[in-house]
Amino acid sequence: MVLTRDEVHKVFSHLHGTARLMAGLLYGSGLRLMECVRLRVKDVDLASLRITVRDGKGGNDRITMLPVSVAETLRRHLAKVRAQYEQDLAEGLGTVHLPTALERKYPNANRQWSWQYVFPSSRVAVDPRSGKRQRHHIAESVPQRALKEAVATSGISKLATCHSLRHSFATHLLENSHDIRTVQELLGHSDVSTTMIYTHVLSKPGLGVKSPLDQERV
Repeated sequence: MVLTRDEVHKVFSHLHGTARLMAGLLYGSGLRLMECVRLRVKDVDLASLRITVRDGKGGNDRITMLPVSVAETLRRHLAKVRAQYEQDLAEGLGTVHLPTALERKYPNANRQWSWQYVFPSSRVAVDPRSGKRQRHHIAESVPQRALKEAVATSGISKLATCHSLRHSFATHLLENSHDIRTVQELLGHSDVSTTMIYTHVLSKPGLGVKSPLDQERV
């Protein structure tokens, strides 16, 4: 499912706050939903306008762009997240879940700002894996629900989801004549044949072949 540029703008006009920012990264950076909710502070480079996606699909890392139009909003968002993090530290909390191997290698990293989630949960809860009270990342259902409501409110008939924004990112880049290998790297596809699928859904009328009815006067 791919949205046109006009449809993307209509949907975004009904998104606000954190949900809009996350949608901006799905469409503007080509992130998968879980890549977005699991994003860590250290992997966002506001100066260079780059995002490093860690352990993406297939277990690979990749680098993608951070849209200029999102950067300042993300900067303000991170300032609020940091204030909450510092309050958590003051209350004896402030740790975050790390994979077991990383926690062993860097025993104090789970309290560092750089390892915090960009989109943390609004509440502290007990992590069943460690038994610690800490702030997990936001639930994926939050942006999913917000996007579903925005699509319905915009009047678009397509059954668009969060993943549709990633599909639209790829399709619109190809429409702008970007090299398919570049798009492949931004999406994190291991095989270019996967990326080639998007060449079949470019938003051209019909299938790119002129109907005989359009060539004849009827």
